[in-house]
Amino acid sequence: MTTRFATMFANLKAKHEGAFVPFVTLCDPNFDTSVKILHTLCASGADALELGLPFSDPCADGPVIQDADKRALSAGSTTQRCFDAIAKLRASYDAVPISLLVYVNLVVAFGTDRFFAQAAAAGVDAVLLADVPVNMLDAGEDFRAAASRHGIELVLIAPSNASKATLAEIAEKSEGYIYTLSRFGITGTDKVFGRPVDLIAHLKELKAAPTLLGFGISTPDHVKIAMQCGADGAISGSAIVKIIGENLDNEAAMLENLHIFVQKMKAATKEQ
Repeated sequence: MTTRFATMFANLKAKHEGAFVPFVTLCDPNFDTSVKILHTLCASGADALELGLPFSDPCADGPVIQDADKRALSAGSTTQRCFDAIAKLRASYDAVPISLLVYVNLVVAFGTDRFFAQAAAAGVDAVLLADVPVNMLDAGEDFRAAASRHGIELVLIAPSNASKATLAEIAEKSEGYIYTLSRFGITGTDKVFGRPVDLIAHLKELKAAPTLLGFGISTPDHVKIAMQCGADGAISGSAIVKIIGENLDNEAAMLENLHIFVQKMKAATKEQ
């Protein structure tokens, strides 16, 4: 079966474009505004979405996304409410690929099989377990088997400091795409943006899934650099979540600023 991510990458390759994938935290700052944000991102030209489930201890994320998680949780976010938000978006956007970035405690607490079943029912295509290393995917909960049962692709992270053995395992097991880190550390726009040319080239040699470069991508120039590094696209999170946080008292301005930002970032994927 051809997946939404596979179709997206094939279509973009035919047009000589890269993918621009915005990240936001679901239910931030609240359920209704979050749904409007998702619609705005898609309407503004996002090729796919990566969506975070709010968590009380997001260890891979910097302060901007940590604050988004706090806002969402304070507004009453639950895992099921996040699935409900995705289902609302799916009613209008059937073709856009959607991945979830989630911390494993949320999956286990919800019930692993139930989590993947509900994700599939909501219209999720892929799941990235942010704090589960590749060598633990088949241990204990057996996340790969649960994901496969419900037609969900499992996305893996390729760190800039990974060994060749680890990269080979990532290339073998990651589906949909590989979240390729521009640098080591946590998310945030205040960090140095790296250029992992060798990492991306090595993954391509291994015939891995397409690479989306993330961490520190906040400008159209960063998107262009990602393409120059050989990535198949770029993910921007903190820069987008920052727009949300800066416009909490003016929803109209928030949505307009998000629209402009996504349009500019997407345009950069075409300028190669």
